[in-house]
Amino acid sequence: MKVRILMSVVPTMLLAFVLNGTALAQSASQSMDSAGRSAAGAVNDVVKGTATAISDTALTTKIKTALNTDSEIHHTRIHVTTRGGVVILRGRVPSSVMKDRAEKIARDTEGVKDVKNQLEIYKRVSD
Repeated sequence: MKVRILMSVVPTMLLAFVLNGTALAQSASQSMDSAGRSAAGAVNDVVKGTATAISDTALTTKIKTALNTDSEIHHTRIHVTTRGGVVILRGRVPSSVMKDRAEKIARDTEGVKDVKNQLEIYKRVSD
């Protein structure tokens, strides 16, 4: 009797083990697939971020060069930063004309999406 019970229980246990193992294998496969997609997405984000940083650096360099070669502005200290094609101008200039000119130079640079002109105007002190 014990042998018959054992013979009927063992196949059932083996079947449960095989079915459970198949489910675990599918779950592991799905997890690996998901991890692979996440890793690919992360690599894609890094590539896009790097490309944006390179583009921003190139824009900053172009604008700084243009400002430094401009006969009216080249003696001012204007700090230029670029993030995602948006240029931020900071520093101090002696007149609103120079502030506007610096903004125009930045806006006219190819690839610039927007300009945040945070330049401050200072009054020159007479000797």
